[in-house]
Amino acid sequence: MKTAAASVALVLATFTLPSQAVIVALSPDKDNTIYEESGTTSNGAGDYLFAGDTLGKASTGSRRALLAFDVATSVPAGATINSAGVRLTLTRTISGSQTVSLHRLTSDWGAALSDATGQEGRGAAALAGDATWTNNFSGTSAWSAAGGDFIGGASASESIGAVGDYDWNSTATTVADVQGWLDNPSQNFGWVLIGDEGVAGSAKRVNSGDNASNKPMLLLDYTPVPEPKTTFLGLLGLGLLARRRRL
Repeated sequence: MKTAAASVALVLATFTLPSQAVIVALSPDKDNTIYEESGTTSNGAGDYLFAGDTLGKASTGSRRALLAFDVATSVPAGATINSAGVRLTLTRTISGSQTVSLHRLTSDWGAALSDATGQEGRGAAALAGDATWTNNFSGTSAWSAAGGDFIGGASASESIGAVGDYDWNSTATTVADVQGWLDNPSQNFGWVLIGDEGVAGSAKRVNSGDNASNKPMLLLDYTPVPEPKTTFLGLLGLGLLARRRRL
């Protein structure tokens, strides 16, 4: 008599879980305003940021807002940035619609505890570590060019007029900027916000990250890296067959 052995086929298989897009909103890690007429003026802890040209009794000069967002802390390494836009709340203006643009900064900069009073358009005395028009870190180092070191071409632009919320919508350049900051966090210096500096009184005031409400937001859509492969035991075939043969 011959008996056929039972046959059991067990197969180990692997698969990768699909990744879903994730939407996040980040407030600034730091922000500041630099003031053209003074290399000793800043607003690192103020409630507002300015971009454009201010018309005042004492002085007239351009203002530029600096914004940086800590992307690497909120987005996992290896993720793909799908879209990146910025939302700002305009709270004060004395002119009509003006184009305000985001430009990627190429040098690091500081925001200390300088805090302008009143409407904040004239700034406050810079403290150690503050960015000013001439210095990226007051008391330590200077910009390569007065007014900040940045890419000449705008990453995004928006025409803003009346008080309210405005979106600098995602562009291929803002996506590339943020992807670069995620992949190389040490090169994340943020953007400088530049208004129409050729028109007196064109300055726009927006809320800063130190404001109690309506802070600047970086709106991101990203796809994380796929989940690690998962191993499972698949029973593809189970045969238990006994035959008896008699000769």
